[in-house]
Amino acid sequence: QVQLVESGGGLVQAGGSLRLSCATSGRTFSAYPMGWFRQAPGKERDFVATISWTGGNTYYADSVKGRFTISRDNAKNAIYLQMNSLTPEDTAVYYCAASKDLVVSRRYSRSGYDYWGQGTQVTVSS
Repeated sequence: QVQLVESGGGLVQAGGSLRLSCATSGRTFSAYPMGWFRQAPGKERDFVATISWTGGNTYYADSVKGRFTISRDNAKNAIYLQMNSLTPEDTAVYYCAASKDLVVSRRYSRSGYDYWGQGTQVTVSS
């Protein structure tokens, strides 16, 4: 079993930055690929980024590519999402998730993940 707790959300002005963290429990954390998703009000939960269990491979949604960076520290059982050049369109609840699936393409959708955190709110004002 893996438990995930996100933190670092908040209110930021457009153009600003935030760094989200996801703390995990479970001795096998380092074996799981991880991901970030987000859900805006009235919308589906969308893929943001995913990272391999080694941290050596990362993949991003087109909407965040070049602005967001996903990383992980297996020694600390944590993953991060550095978000720069934020816009109001980035406003959403952000969720981290753990996957048992090593096939990258399947980690672009919610169904590719087995464990989820409760989310952290990010609000970007214009």
